[in-house]
Amino acid sequence: MRRVFLGIDCGTQSTKVVLRDQTRGEVVAVGRAPHEIVERDDGTREQDPAWWIDALRDAVRDAIRGERFEIGGIGVSGQQHGLVCLDQGDRPVRPAKLWNDTTTAAECVELTRKLGGAPRVLELVGNLMLPGYTAPKIAWLAAHEPESYARTARMCLPHDYLNLWLTGHFVTEYGDASGTAYFDVRSRRYSEVVLGAIDERRDWKRTLPPVAPSIGVVGALRREAAEALGLDAGIPVSAGGGDNMCAAIGCDIVAAGPVAVSLGTSGTVFAYRAEPAVDPLGEAAAFCDSTGGWLPLAATLNCTSATEWARELFAMSHAEVDAAVAQSGRPGPVFLPYLSGERTPNRPQAAGILTGLRPDHGRDTIVRAVFEGVTFGLAYALDALRRTGVAPAEVTLIGGGAASDAWAQLCADVFALPVTRPGIVEAAASGAARQAQWAVEGKLPELPRTSSRRFEPRRRPELRETAERIAALREIAGTNRL
Repeated sequence: MRRVFLGIDCGTQSTKVVLRDQTRGEVVAVGRAPHEIVERDDGTREQDPAWWIDALRDAVRDAIRGERFEIGGIGVSGQQHGLVCLDQGDRPVRPAKLWNDTTTAAECVELTRKLGGAPRVLELVGNLMLPGYTAPKIAWLAAHEPESYARTARMCLPHDYLNLWLTGHFVTEYGDASGTAYFDVRSRRYSEVVLGAIDERRDWKRTLPPVAPSIGVVGALRREAAEALGLDAGIPVSAGGGDNMCAAIGCDIVAAGPVAVSLGTSGTVFAYRAEPAVDPLGEAAAFCDSTGGWLPLAATLNCTSATEWARELFAMSHAEVDAAVAQSGRPGPVFLPYLSGERTPNRPQAAGILTGLRPDHGRDTIVRAVFEGVTFGLAYALDALRRTGVAPAEVTLIGGGAASDAWAQLCADVFALPVTRPGIVEAAASGAARQAQWAVEGKLPELPRTSSRRFEPRRRPELRETAERIAALREIAGTNRL
């Protein structure tokens, strides 16, 4: 019977499950199940945690498909920053507010004021108070839904909730906890000052999960969960981590040097550091990773969410989109992709802008402008990462959007860096499985040998003009004139 490690990635749009071979490291099976999402015009983005459990059950069974495996361990990756509120019986009080929920802008301003300003917040936790983070979500709940807040006995992150359901243990780990804005990334502990600013009367030791080392086993698969998943009880479950932390493990960002860019619903740029890496401007997040190091990371809210919007708007196939993106030539229209506001730079109330349209501009030109706008947003995030001490020589491209040759080449051209695209299957879920094996065996398992493709940057003078026009639009977005 083949021995594998099971990795779970509970994302925004779906849950993915992979089975990773213990010896060869290759992914031998993948299962998926979609999620619903509640979206409202005020910036609300929520999901019922019960949907994650349903999707997990379906994705596990989709991956196994009646075959027999010896599962050596389970690791969970989850979308970062989400607020899960539990009652005395550990039942969700309300839907979870997600990482891309932007309703908390006012709470960010108020918490920053109460704490003494942005420089003081950076000093306390290493990160600014941004709408995506968990701290302002708690303040929002207390202000807008006091009855739900009063019923909440415990609070955790999405991956913590899945670990609780799997094992019965209420615990978190350094990587995911560092994305809450109430966790000091330097000392790796909750900030009593920030928590006191949120609510000085709440017993935070009872409310928040204790923090455990990332590389370790937090519990064993309980019988009820095992029966729901069709697995054996007692399988070790590792600490897991946030999706970006697990993606870093999955694509070998576990030592200084490589820089990864993930083209997912959101876009992320991240690298490993052996010491805390704080951006003096606070645009790049100073996260911990899920191995024991740190993971400076800059995220954009609008990545494949924007490119898929454009594709669906014109009812184009993926092949037609690739052909449009591959075109180059004279500058066309420019698109600022802030359809859901933006996080890097911090523009939660901004909207998208399309400018420079001419009568001869057709759908292909507009779609290419959307991809260029998204990619220049990632280049801005890459510059933020440089301020933390990261010096990229090349970029490892991962995520669903990385499957496009045309987009990979555009990334190389805009970043002015070589781009490599290794054959990684579901980086976050694979990283969770790799972490689980590491926790069980006590050593970092090797990555499988995979073919990778390299894209060299080309000189495209028209991109310089596009970059200047996008920078001007970014300034307009910052004036709240939208």
